[in-house]
Amino acid sequence: MGTPVNIIVGSHVWVADPTLAWIDGQVVKINREEAEIHVSNGKKVVAKLSEVYPKDLEAPPAGVDDMTKLSYLHEPGVLQNLKTRYELNEIYTYTGNILIAINPFQRLLHLYNSHMMQQYKGAPFGDLSPHVFAIADVAYRAMINETKSNSILVSGESGAGKTETTKMLMRYLAFLGGRSSTEGRTVEQQVLESNPVLEAFGNAKTVRNNNSSRFGKFVEIQFDKHGRISGAAIRTYLLERSRVCQISDPERNYHCFYLLCAAPQEEIQKYKLGSPKTFHYLNQSNCYELVGVSDARDYLATRRAMDIVGISEKEQEAIFRVVAAILHLGNIDFAKGKEVDSSVLKDDKSKFHLKTVSELLMSDPKALGDALLKRTMITPEEVIKRSLDPLNAVVSRDGLAKTLYSRLFDWLVDKINVSIGQDPNSKSLIGVLDIYGFESFKHNSFEQFCINFTNEKLQQHFNQHVFKMEQEEYTKEEINWSYIEFVDNQDVLDLIEKKPGGVIALLDEACMFPKSTPETFTSKLYQTYKNHKRLLKPKLSPTDFIISHYAGKVQYQSDQFLDKNKDYVVPEHQDLLSASKCPFVAGLFPSVPEETTKTSSKSSKFSSIGSCFKLQLQQLMETLNSTEPHYIRCVKPNNLLNPAIFENANIMQQLRCGGVLEAIRISCAGYPTRRAFFEFLNRFGLLAPEVIEGNYDEKVACQKILDKVGIKGFQIGKTKVFLRAGQMAELDARRAFILSNAAKAIQRRIRTHYARKRFIELRKIAIYLQSLWRRRLACKLYQQKRREAAAVKIQKILRRYHARKTYKKLCVSVIVLQTSLRAMAARKEYRYRRQTKAAIAIEGQWRCHKASSYYKKLRKAAIITQCRWRGRIGRRELRKLKMAARETGALKEAKDKLEKRVEELTWRLQLEKRMRTAMEEAKTQEISKLQSSLKGMQTKIDEANVLVVKEREASKKAIEEAPPVIKETQVIVEDTKKIDSLREEVERLKASLQREKERADESDRIRAQVQELSEERLKKLEDSDKKIQQLQYSLHRLEEKCSNLESENQVFRQQAVSMAPNKFLSGRSRSILQRGSESGHFGDAKIPLDLHNHSLNLRDLPELEETPQKSLNEKQQENQELLIRCISHHLGFAGNRPIAACIIYKCLLHWRSFEVERTSIFDRIIHTLGHAIEKTQDNNDILAYWLSNASTLLLLLQRTLKASGAEGMAPQRRRSSSITLFGRMTQSFRSTQGVSLAFVNGGMTGGTDTLCQVEAKYPALLFKQQLTAYVEKIYGMIRDNLKKEISPLLGLCIQAPRTSRASLVKGSSRSLANAAAQQALIAHWQGIAKSLQNILDPLEENHVPPFLVRKVFTQIFSFINVQLFNSLLLRRECCSFSNGEYVKAGLAELESWCNNATDEYAGSAWDELKHIRQAIGFLVIHQKPKKTLDELSHNLCPVLSIQQLYRISTMYWDDKYGTHSVSSDVIGSMRVLVTEDSNNTLSNSFLLDDDSSIPFSVDDISKSMGQLIGISDIEPPALIRENSGFSFLLPRAN
Repeated sequence: MGTPVNIIVGSHVWVADPTLAWIDGQVVKINREEAEIHVSNGKKVVAKLSEVYPKDLEAPPAGVDDMTKLSYLHEPGVLQNLKTRYELNEIYTYTGNILIAINPFQRLLHLYNSHMMQQYKGAPFGDLSPHVFAIADVAYRAMINETKSNSILVSGESGAGKTETTKMLMRYLAFLGGRSSTEGRTVEQQVLESNPVLEAFGNAKTVRNNNSSRFGKFVEIQFDKHGRISGAAIRTYLLERSRVCQISDPERNYHCFYLLCAAPQEEIQKYKLGSPKTFHYLNQSNCYELVGVSDARDYLATRRAMDIVGISEKEQEAIFRVVAAILHLGNIDFAKGKEVDSSVLKDDKSKFHLKTVSELLMSDPKALGDALLKRTMITPEEVIKRSLDPLNAVVSRDGLAKTLYSRLFDWLVDKINVSIGQDPNSKSLIGVLDIYGFESFKHNSFEQFCINFTNEKLQQHFNQHVFKMEQEEYTKEEINWSYIEFVDNQDVLDLIEKKPGGVIALLDEACMFPKSTPETFTSKLYQTYKNHKRLLKPKLSPTDFIISHYAGKVQYQSDQFLDKNKDYVVPEHQDLLSASKCPFVAGLFPSVPEETTKTSSKSSKFSSIGSCFKLQLQQLMETLNSTEPHYIRCVKPNNLLNPAIFENANIMQQLRCGGVLEAIRISCAGYPTRRAFFEFLNRFGLLAPEVIEGNYDEKVACQKILDKVGIKGFQIGKTKVFLRAGQMAELDARRAFILSNAAKAIQRRIRTHYARKRFIELRKIAIYLQSLWRRRLACKLYQQKRREAAAVKIQKILRRYHARKTYKKLCVSVIVLQTSLRAMAARKEYRYRRQTKAAIAIEGQWRCHKASSYYKKLRKAAIITQCRWRGRIGRRELRKLKMAARETGALKEAKDKLEKRVEELTWRLQLEKRMRTAMEEAKTQEISKLQSSLKGMQTKIDEANVLVVKEREASKKAIEEAPPVIKETQVIVEDTKKIDSLREEVERLKASLQREKERADESDRIRAQVQELSEERLKKLEDSDKKIQQLQYSLHRLEEKCSNLESENQVFRQQAVSMAPNKFLSGRSRSILQRGSESGHFGDAKIPLDLHNHSLNLRDLPELEETPQKSLNEKQQENQELLIRCISHHLGFAGNRPIAACIIYKCLLHWRSFEVERTSIFDRIIHTLGHAIEKTQDNNDILAYWLSNASTLLLLLQRTLKASGAEGMAPQRRRSSSITLFGRMTQSFRSTQGVSLAFVNGGMTGGTDTLCQVEAKYPALLFKQQLTAYVEKIYGMIRDNLKKEISPLLGLCIQAPRTSRASLVKGSSRSLANAAAQQALIAHWQGIAKSLQNILDPLEENHVPPFLVRKVFTQIFSFINVQLFNSLLLRRECCSFSNGEYVKAGLAELESWCNNATDEYAGSAWDELKHIRQAIGFLVIHQKPKKTLDELSHNLCPVLSIQQLYRISTMYWDDKYGTHSVSSDVIGSMRVLVTEDSNNTLSNSFLLDDDSSIPFSVDDISKSMGQLIGISDIEPPALIRENSGFSFLLPRAN
């Protein structure tokens, strides 16, 4: 896989590393057969040259999608390529037609959606990025084309993603094979729904995977002759039966046992179960639970899956009874019996479990015990029963458990197959094999031996397939391959399965002898194969042996080989279970005929798992050999099961176990390096420049280059150069040597150029510096003289300045000093005067205070003296008048109380006033009156108080002047009267206040009653309004029905009038119409003739009734038939107006077809339109003609029709319901004169802008809807025709032809040839532009509305954008610099076409190419490593998502200048953003979706055509011009 000859100092190489498997470095020194290498981690290592492999420095930064394209096909190159692609989330890689799938351990939904399936459907293998869908598509196409069954082999170790890959395969096959479903579920769904059941009973936890399949599954998807899925079947192989009884730590038994132990409590009690730790078959390992997995939830999920699959409730109960019985069976222990070599149940616990097993299996407990403890030997003379020792009893127990479980698993598979349904008439099938991969652990037992034996068989099949592919490749390229050596692994298979003497045969032989031990088995094995190179003997363990498999050496421990290999069905077990009362258990063990039992009693003793395994494997290989195989190798990147971790050593081991490295070894035995002629010339053309300059064929040029270099042993095929191992490195070494010499020559010239350039620059600089310096000296001398003159002047000025400054300073100081002294004296004088004034004021205040205090004290003393004296005199007088004045004091107290009461009442009245301010107008007036009266009373009270005071003073004076008795009597009487009057007044006020309160309460009560009454009346009013509305609606419906009936009669009568020229319209009505038309305002003119006259009605009505109704209908049918015949021909256009649409519209309007409830004219028009476009679906001219007519007619209907029952027509209908027939006719004439009569008389020059809207009935509205549907259909047909036409060209436009690339490599000396090549480059793009023009021409000629034309091209350009952009993202060879230039030149052609088509028809179509334009802009931009993520995402490619930009950046490669993509930091930032986006969204596809919907509505068309369509001057076609029934179509002079 490499050659040390080409390793030189400075070479970049790969060297083995114990941690990373391989590490890159550079050779710094070579000592004979050893090389000193400076590796990338900074260390220096020494390695043999034979163990060093060259590194390809020109490998694409994103890796290659097919590893056969690697320049160096060796282990480190393969590993580095896989690692590079895995870091970019490219989990799929080809090796030829073998797919390597690395488990990403994260959801990449964009890789598996329906859009991605559509992309891979029918795509040639290798054109798109590697994908599991591509393998499935190849298998499906091979099955369809070659009518041969195919198989897809999915292999890998536990956790590599085999099951998920199998699901994706079945999804894609179901996508290709249609949706043939049963009971609403597809076959694919039914197969996937069976997975939970099979996983529960066939999967277990192993050392490397928590959900490892311990059986091989071959899913046969059956197809009928049309390629549709018609059925499916699941075949299981090689179930690991020994796991039921024996497991090792930290593994687990099958999931179903733990699920049943976690079932609901009633289930556990029914089956007498407990914790898994209490069962022998489960507690051999310390692992009982899985992290993040709920066994209870999975149990319920398994039961639901059983329901979906079709397993009944009764069958489910029987299944779990068998599972529980197996668990109890493992807890039955045995002890030595009393007899020799006999055994009995060990204890009561074992008896309990035995009884439980018999109950669950519904068998006899005694018979079960005998079947476990005894054996029956049949001799010709008698039947002998012998007992088993405890060891053999345990073997018998475990054998029964394994047989039970195996039969149960087989029954489940059969049941699932019955549920899915198989097609016995299937012609072909595609099988998907999901089987365990190669296993090599620290402890390897019988299970690993069987698994590795299976993988050896599959590897042999794989090697033969790879060798066959190599042969096919060489034959296809017509090269000699007869001497290629092919190494087979048949010797390992012979060692394992050969009869007699193979490992399996020796193991079966050892199992037949009771006293055989692992030591005797291994010794016999070593004796038989003591010189075999594949069998090795370890030094320490006598029971171990080593087999050298294709994936490496594996040491097996044979301690349990004998026990695990025993698999015969004991007749006692067969008889016991076939006699079970449970139909399910008895069905698992059908009764065997007696003769068969006798003949097989001995042979059954020699049945073993190894033999059965070998037989099933042989059947599997026969199935695979009968199909065409396809391989998918699943790889687990790390044992932590985490994303973004790539363990080199682990992956190398898996590649070795998966046979990928073996396939590479086979390829290296032939021609591992294959290069297309163009790629070879592009890379090694510099080895022979004269060949490149010459006009040689590519094949001849490659031959001359190799001959010149002196390479031997190569082959030149039809399209590729085939090189032997090491020759690519030799060519690269020659190329590096030439490039090195060229680089040295360039460096020499560049250095000379730089030295001379520097010398010239230095000389110029020196001359310039000298001139500058001389100028500087002159300037300095001049400056010195100027400075001396200036100094003298400055000194003079400075002296004068200093003198003046000193004087001014002195003057200012004197003035400041004088000012300060004067201010000080003034402040001193001011303070003195202020103090003097304050002292005088204080003295004056003090003297005043002193005099005032003396006066106050004197006055106070005088008053006190007077008071005491007067008090003494008063007390004397008081004692005298005490008796007389006692009664007067009582009256005074009563008076005071009354005054207080009056004040309180006054306060209350004021409070009531404030509270009653919000009352009604009347209450406010009353309160104001009350307040005025209260004020009057208050005034009176005040006057009374004043009088009382006056009288009191008068009484005092009278007491002093007159005798006391007489005066006292008068005072008492007057006060009593006043008090009584006051009391009366107060009582009167109280009564008035009470009356006001009662009046207010009464008004409140009346107001509440009035409000309740108004609410009741309001409710009644609302009910009456509702009833009125209902009555109006009913009346409206009745009027509408009546109007419909009358309008139908009106149409027929109007036609009768038009057919009788000498009757109604020929007379007075015609003159009326003529006068109305002459006035120019027919609708507004007042007709002098009263058509409502009763005499006129009586006179004309019999004349109208004379025309038979039948003749009217026949005439109408004839006119309609003539119209249909007319529009079925191509009528052309009048200006830009389609004649057919205008004629149809005018006829329908004249016949009043829009206003009748029943008519067939609409259906006939639609039928004619549909028949015309169905016949010419591919003729764009005819489609454009009908699109123009249909859209114009639809526009006229949109602006004329309105739905029946519109509000604007309601009053007119109500008026028309009360007049006579001729009155309604006249009214209809008035309402439609601007519609029909304008066309008849030609008096109106306007179009639909002068038309009144017509009240349309249901047929007219339905006709409008049907016409809308046909407009959308014709639009879609034109668009799809164009898509179909340009689709093949788009596949050629995304990638530049290789011939053109070769011409660019050969040079640019022939300008004419290059011009021709450039013209040929854009031929496909010109074809697209021509197709666009071929569509635009008929659309323009047929006057299709520009709005629809713009929509067509907008969607077409969007389709071009989607197809080109998706192809660019899926094909790495398209993401190159030269291909970007090619596509950019093609896009320029489309831009030129858009400019020529003008905005009227192209519109914004060019903007729809924004994705592909920005992607191409990224490909052709220079200096990509200098671009930041912000510049890329916001400036260069703002439309592209981070995921799309990330994919283009990683897939980019420069085939022209050899530059690199964006920097690794930008790639890392993109990867982080992509990961975040993928975690936040459900489906984040980087591909674009094509929008095939209709992007417009009728309103959009109407709005786009702002100007109205004039149809009054349309000339009718010759077919109907002479017909009198169509005379209204003729344009007439005003």
